[in-house]
Amino acid sequence: MTTTDHELRERIERVETAESGDTDLLTLAVPPDRSLGAVREEIEEDHAEAEYLDADHASHADRDALERARRVLLEYDALPENGLVVYAGDVGGETVSHVFDDLPHPVAEWTYEFDADPLDGATMPESTDGLVVVERGAAVLGRLVGDDLTVEERLESQVMGKTRAGGQSAARFERERERQKEAFFGEVADEAKRAFLGDDPVDRLLVGGTTVTADAFLEGDYLDYRLEERIEGGTFPVEYASEQGLRQLVDRAEEELLDPEQRAARDAVDEFYTALKEDGETVVYGRDVTEEALEFGAVETMLLADSLSVEDVTELEEAAAEEGGETVVVSTDFEGGQRFAEAFGGVGALLRFPIE
Repeated sequence: MTTTDHELRERIERVETAESGDTDLLTLAVPPDRSLGAVREEIEEDHAEAEYLDADHASHADRDALERARRVLLEYDALPENGLVVYAGDVGGETVSHVFDDLPHPVAEWTYEFDADPLDGATMPESTDGLVVVERGAAVLGRLVGDDLTVEERLESQVMGKTRAGGQSAARFERERERQKEAFFGEVADEAKRAFLGDDPVDRLLVGGTTVTADAFLEGDYLDYRLEERIEGGTFPVEYASEQGLRQLVDRAEEELLDPEQRAARDAVDEFYTALKEDGETVVYGRDVTEEALEFGAVETMLLADSLSVEDVTELEEAAAEEGGETVVVSTDFEGGQRFAEAFGGVGALLRFPIE
């Protein structure tokens, strides 16, 4: 996570925790493909109508929110690349607005209403992963949205075991086993198409199972081509075709799903713990000691937990940059990052050389 990402998340959290007084709040979310002129026209019409409403508190507040949104829109000649979100209204007796024009993902839906959930679905939508664990004896399909895992379907296989019945030739027995395996794989693929395409398609597909079986399933062209295009990371070794197996698949695929910045941050945390365990001379933690290392020019890589304030992150990052050091912002959504925040104050560094 970069400092910019951290700052954006904190801004969103401030909006989501804002408390209104006696009035509603306005959320305006504009997708990048919507006409800016049409949006302005709609706001202008509603603002003009609000001018004629009875002058009670609610009407004043609604009018002020519309006026604030109207002013924001006038600042743009064109919509930002990923659209625009404006949040305006009465907070603690003051008309405020929060503007998001630097979103990392396109705004998904047009939203223009009072008393809406701020930025709901408009800023950083979570990806949806389809999960398939397949073995000769069984298969299970699941769906992962953020940290929420649900089981979609369980399938039992009719593939015979390796011990053949008496009087049956080995070749005939193997042909029958192969036919049953192919029929089962086809059934799994059909269920995957039903579960993961359609009205709520998945963004990615993860496949796991016993290595030989999972590889055979993918190499046999059983899956719909649209799902094949969404496969991430090949296959992952998973022991159970069950909900436990789905969770094991998520754990095994975790590294594959990290973007380069996330992976770099986790690598830095691993290096931090390794250095701490081995000798502790090339690593420091705690703000005071870390700032002292900065003064010596000893900081190679600064580690900062995303639980810190934007101001603290920015200040420390700038101090590290002045001394030629790098900074990684460590997410607290995994065990190592959470431990770093709680046990080490969320501030630490890998050093170029030990300091006294």
